[in-house]
Amino acid sequence: MALATLDVVVLDCPDPRALAGFYAAVLGGTVEQDPEDGDWVDLKVPGGAALAFQRAPGFVPPEWPAADQSQQFHLDLAVEDLDTAEKGVLELGARALDTADRSRTFRVYADPAGHPFCLCAC
Repeated sequence: MALATLDVVVLDCPDPRALAGFYAAVLGGTVEQDPEDGDWVDLKVPGGAALAFQRAPGFVPPEWPAADQSQQFHLDLAVEDLDTAEKGVLELGARALDTADRSRTFRVYADPAGHPFCLCAC
């Protein structure tokens, strides 16, 4: 028997509204924010788990790959076409981390705040 259910995945970042906008453009969904709390923004994703973005003063993005500094976690995002999805996320402000091997079924990027994520056509 489970002790809990997954409620939301929270990403620390310097600008919650901007990062929520990036992921809304990638995944769709609705950005929701309490007007009195600029430190927390929710992204309600259709048919999926919610994402939340929390302001973290002094945020230092993870490095990928780095044996001496953990990447902490990453998101795997399923796509139909890697080339089309890659073009889209780069236009939205992502940067490529590991995309040279075009024969693989995944490519690794960093979102605008530096969190690693993979586009996967697996």
